[in-house]
Amino acid sequence: MRSIPPRRTSPTRLPLALTATAVLLTSCGLTDEGPSVAPPAAPIGVTVQAGSSSSVHLMWNRPGPGAKVEGYVVYQGDKKVKDLPGERYMVDIEGLKPSVAYSFTVRARDDRGTLSPKSRPVSVTTPKATVADKEPPTVPGELTGRAQGGRSALLTWQGSTDDQGVLSYDVYQSGTKIHSAGPKDTRTVVTGLRPGTAYVFTVKARDAADNSSAASREVRLTTAEGPDDMRGTAPTDFRATSRDESGAYYLDLSWEPPKTDAVVMQYRIQLNRKQTTSLVWGGEPPKGRAEHRFYLDRKKGVSYRVRIQAMLPDGTYGEYSEERTVVTGETAPGR
Repeated sequence: MRSIPPRRTSPTRLPLALTATAVLLTSCGLTDEGPSVAPPAAPIGVTVQAGSSSSVHLMWNRPGPGAKVEGYVVYQGDKKVKDLPGERYMVDIEGLKPSVAYSFTVRARDDRGTLSPKSRPVSVTTPKATVADKEPPTVPGELTGRAQGGRSALLTWQGSTDDQGVLSYDVYQSGTKIHSAGPKDTRTVVTGLRPGTAYVFTVKARDAADNSSAASREVRLTTAEGPDDMRGTAPTDFRATSRDESGAYYLDLSWEPPKTDAVVMQYRIQLNRKQTTSLVWGGEPPKGRAEHRFYLDRKKGVSYRVRIQAMLPDGTYGEYSEERTVVTGETAPGR
């Protein structure tokens, strides 16, 4: 699958692949009028999907550790439509018109009231209105769940039916909506959980007329103990190959992103157990298998061990992928 070219946070050509990339994050500076504070970063991983013919569900990723975000502002086009506290990473926008295209952006706000740049815009078209539809979908069946380490849980359910068609599935944690999945989804991974904590989840189906089913049966689970337990969050089917082009050797990588309840936008790449570069998708990330490529060396026969890890939607990094070994000048897949 061909991916959208990413924006790199490190130089395209590394002078030595073993030299870790230095990323300068400037949070403050000095001006003639005193210290100046940089605005927060724009929210990433923003997605939107229709919740009904008159509403949409907007989500985005949590900021990384250390980010000081006190709130979020949501815009419909250029119009401000929601002002949310910093612990909210999703919102339903209601009162929309059927069969109309809408565009949304999100800005983060810090404790000084400084707003970030706008996120990349996301667009959605509401479905057409249904005539006199008062019948809710059937209840999602056979909800099951299991903890994936200390910070995530996998939920699965049987799909619902509706006379006009199911539009989305809403996931609730102790009665509070925390996620919305598409009409063909019957599983999701909930992230941002706490280790050693008990949780209760339910799922409801919703149709285009905004009729919601009754809640599914409850599923109760407890996450594993340990703050660094990130089982089930690694990129899978990770592959690495050396490529020779005009006397220079490049590293071709591909993998399946970890399954999460939001979009994975960023990865860290290690060579020989040292962080070498970061990958941040500049636009919409690939829907399926992801690919990335960068310069290694001009010397033939140099061996490198490579692995990657994803920044999860809760702002933390997940498990590393399997480690592969590649040798410049050899085109066989990394072992």
